Amino acid sequence: MQATVPRRPAVDRSDEMAHRWKVLCITSIGLFMASLDLFIVNIAFPDLSRSFDDASLSSLSWVLNGYAIVFAALLVPAGRIADRVGRKRIFVSGLLTFAAASALCAAAPGVPFLVGARVLQAVGAAMMIPTTLGLLLPAFPAAQRPLAIGVWSAISGIAAALGPPIGGLLVQISWHWIFLVNLPIGLATALVGLRVLDEVKEPEDGRPDLLGALMLALGIGVLTLGIVQGPEWGWGDPRVVGSFLAAVAFVAAFLYRSAHHRAPVIELPLLRVRSFALANLATLVFFMGFGAMLLSGVLLLTEVWGWSELRAGFALSPGPLTAALFAVPAGRLGARIGQRPVATAGGLLFAGGFAFMLAAVGPQPEYATTFLPAFMIGGAGVGLTLGTLPAAATAQLPPGRFATGSAVFSMARQLGAAIGVAVLVALIDSASGNLLHGIRSGWWFALGAGLGAAALAFSLPARSHAPAADTAPAAA
Repeated sequence: MQATVPRRPAVDRSDEMAHRWKVLCITSIGLFMASLDLFIVNIAFPDLSRSFDDASLSSLSWVLNGYAIVFAALLVPAGRIADRVGRKRIFVSGLLTFAAASALCAAAPGVPFLVGARVLQAVGAAMMIPTTLGLLLPAFPAAQRPLAIGVWSAISGIAAALGPPIGGLLVQISWHWIFLVNLPIGLATALVGLRVLDEVKEPEDGRPDLLGALMLALGIGVLTLGIVQGPEWGWGDPRVVGSFLAAVAFVAAFLYRSAHHRAPVIELPLLRVRSFALANLATLVFFMGFGAMLLSGVLLLTEVWGWSELRAGFALSPGPLTAALFAVPAGRLGARIGQRPVATAGGLLFAGGFAFMLAAVGPQPEYATTFLPAFMIGGAGVGLTLGTLPAAATAQLPPGRFATGSAVFSMARQLGAAIGVAVLVALIDSASGNLLHGIRSGWWFALGAGLGAAALAFSLPARSHAPAADTAPAAA
């Protein structure tokens, strides 16, 4: 079903081009804010622990986990609702929610308040992320969308690159500043977005399935809860087992309801679109390795090599920066020769970076000759993969499902990262106090994830062509 965009007055080609890049700029700022927050808070965690010295490590972990769980749970419902009620409306509302929640985080008098504000922040981020692509893709003609997706992917890489050093610098002042910086940026972007962005939504054909959205949110939420808490609670703990059983029940109920509702959150035929299913599965597997990569890098530099958070933050930046530099050319190359070879090469390069680490990195801090080149090789793999998989995931979707499809892609990223972190923590716990041995086990896991993602990417269609605007999703 075709998404509707209000007709714009007749303008010349240069004005249309300028408008497209304004849309890209505005949506990129929203994406940058939400992505930066995922990395900047991790660096501030030790400072938070010192500020709230009466709080347990378990309660403080919910500053990170509460955000991750709610963010993953709400991505797809928020994307589907945005398709129905308007992507501009949801994007701007998400920006304002995120900015307001950031102010509450900065003012938090204690851990429970901070966790609650972080949950509200996650709600705003879940509203923003799927609508960024949902607004961006209709603004560009089909031939230019891979370039736009490459830029979109590069923004995530830049946020990942700048997050640790920015967080390290702001923490030197106070942890409050990692949240306060979002307030003026969010408000200014919302005001500009209200003036510049066009509203995009699909024609009304019945109320959206709010009960189905709740079922999916609860299912993904309890699944993520079990994944992130498994290493701490124990995988056999009744709370973890109960979380997984509840996730199965909620998702099964959601699938049944989606098959029978007139306006489901996700039309089940979408899951039979080959490029959509394979690209999202490859993303899930790839981000399992990506999540393990980021945390293992922090632990190696700070705990094994003994570096400060600020020094480690700067040392980690070249990898994500390399990913950002490769993402835009990868998107353009994918449009020319197909996403399959580029994404496959990305997975193999990512795995190759960990092969280098396993062969060269040891307990002595030999950064320039071991960790840095290995991390940059892996970063190049990330750029090639993330510059192409979003395009492969959305290529065969009708425009009316861009926000929903983007939300599923983002959910696969988030779940994959959560699984990767949980696996790494479990491997470290099983290393009997030998942290470096546990980290190296995590590198083997990430290497396998890179190879698995490459195999799935190689199974993608050679070329994915967008369907006609008014066609419904169909099996490919």
